[in-house]
Amino acid sequence: MGKHATILTSGACAASIDFDGALAILAAHARPLGKESVALADAGGRHLAAPVLARIDAPRRDCAAMDGYAVRDADLKNGTIFLRSRGTSYAGGAKPGAISAGETWRVMTGAPLPHGSDRVVMIEHCRHRGELVALDAAPLGKPHVRKAGSDFVAGDELLAAGTRMTAARRVVASAADHSEVEVWRRPRILLVATGDEILAPGCASRMPNAIPDSLSGAIEQMCVLAGADVVARLRLPDNEQAIAEAQQEASADVVVVIGGASRGDRDFGRSAFASLGLEVAFADVAIKPGKPVWYGRLGQTHVLGLPGNPTAAFTVASLFLAPLIAGLSGGKISDALPWQLRHSTRPIPPNGPREAFLCASLSYEGAAICDRQDASGQAMLGLADCLVRRPAHAPTANVGDLVPVLPLC
Repeated sequence: MGKHATILTSGACAASIDFDGALAILAAHARPLGKESVALADAGGRHLAAPVLARIDAPRRDCAAMDGYAVRDADLKNGTIFLRSRGTSYAGGAKPGAISAGETWRVMTGAPLPHGSDRVVMIEHCRHRGELVALDAAPLGKPHVRKAGSDFVAGDELLAAGTRMTAARRVVASAADHSEVEVWRRPRILLVATGDEILAPGCASRMPNAIPDSLSGAIEQMCVLAGADVVARLRLPDNEQAIAEAQQEASADVVVVIGGASRGDRDFGRSAFASLGLEVAFADVAIKPGKPVWYGRLGQTHVLGLPGNPTAAFTVASLFLAPLIAGLSGGKISDALPWQLRHSTRPIPPNGPREAFLCASLSYEGAAICDRQDASGQAMLGLADCLVRRPAHAPTANVGDLVPVLPLC
């Protein structure tokens, strides 16, 4: 397992590890799952488990890059040039025969070129006169010919293992004549929301003491966007046995416990899994919000505990759950944390002893932190589309200062 954090006794509040240290531990555990072959149509967003090699040359033969006439450079002279047309060549058609002195062949974009031709003259520069084609002037510049194998040749590695498949990379794999690719398996996620007070959204208004479960659906969407499959979503009371039994409800690679991460009398999230043999890798991270976050392993299953406060939970999921999914999917932890430097458009007050991740809104001008940084708030998330990272004990950041920003999904 590597480094473990001890489960602290009730009353202890000192953080046991900083953010970068916790992320390094997560990266050491987030190894890719098994491989599988999938159709290209199903490969979007997946990470390649094997490189994609070209099965054919591209182009497969010399071909026209423009609609026009294939000619020999030797026939081109100053002034108007007349050439005899021998026929027409289309993309996908058989290769035409050779052209001799004074001859030309009409070609469409992608059409094979006749033997002996050196260039394609764009059709805009040609005039028909019966069987003759007149070129008003000798063409200059590009020959508008795509040579066989000029893009790639059979055996070339076009996409490296670990590459995330996008629409553009699907073009490459398809052009290499692949109908399927080998990828890393998607992580299977079990979401367990805990709390006697939470009910499904739409039901809380019926009971005076109920609170809508505002996190489960949002965390599920985050998992899907990060490339995971959510196999089950449970909503459980504050009952240690019920939480412990939840892991048996579905075959999951990752269990995400929402709530019950702190040290209240009914915070059973961590202790429930400890009774099953959970090995805690880190807990109580020196960040704000989200200090109670914890991560461990139960055999081959990864278990991540999120705090119950909505903004804290969403922040922690962005910082730890998305990177965990990236690593298990064959990507890099850094893939899920695309930090960028942006100008602050509002002053940021000095920071305290814990590294802070502040909700902010992003525009072309830069990042503006939200007025209220409330771990239990929810309305602020309607405005926030990024997190601003602030080191421990950071001084005031003035308008125009560069700050690290993480866009939120």
